[in-house]
Amino acid sequence: MAEAGLTDGARMYSEITVRLNALPDSKTATVRALRREYSKRLRRAQPAVVLQLAQKLVNTGQSIQRFFAYEVIYFHKEALASLRGRDLQVLGRNLNSWGAVDAFAYYLSGPAWRERQVSDKLIERWAHSHDRWWRRVALVSTVPLNSPARGGSGDTRRTLKICAMLIHDRDEMVVKALSWALRVLAKQHPKAVREFIRKHEAVLAARVRREVRNKLKTGFKNPRRRV
Repeated sequence: MAEAGLTDGARMYSEITVRLNALPDSKTATVRALRREYSKRLRRAQPAVVLQLAQKLVNTGQSIQRFFAYEVIYFHKEALASLRGRDLQVLGRNLNSWGAVDAFAYYLSGPAWRERQVSDKLIERWAHSHDRWWRRVALVSTVPLNSPARGGSGDTRRTLKICAMLIHDRDEMVVKALSWALRVLAKQHPKAVREFIRKHEAVLAARVRREVRNKLKTGFKNPRRRV
């Protein structure tokens, strides 16, 4: 395919859907192998084509299609760089599981925020959401800011601002995400994380205090006990 157009993207959507439904299993490696094939076919496609394809896949409501869609965008450099707030709102419709949330934040919203394609205000609005999943998105979106594997070099200010907004939240999905966000930042800026834990110790969930301190001390959130 020389350069996929909008019509080709629509045709490819139908083809991908059939092939995803025919996969022998839904393991990440299996889905990713198929995604790599289509990433090669889409490498010269315009960003609008890739985003349209991803949006149609997300709209199916199927978890495999959603994961496939997010990876297709992430591995298309121009499509990822074109993301704006309105695109994320569409691609994040009906998030209803930690897996979907983490893929969305890890592959899309986090990188877009890191590169300042979307504003801090958008992430802060998600942190204030009544929906537990959008609050988790806000926290997990900090991970690409701080993970070298995802191009992050460490962003203490933006990370801790979002973390501070959710220190009182006791939803399990949010508490776990807060711990994750702080543990990733701790690899880059341990002093800042220690101070954050000290400052908010009285209100942080016990899980967050325990896991982050373990990470700072041992490098693991739950170090094995010596027998």
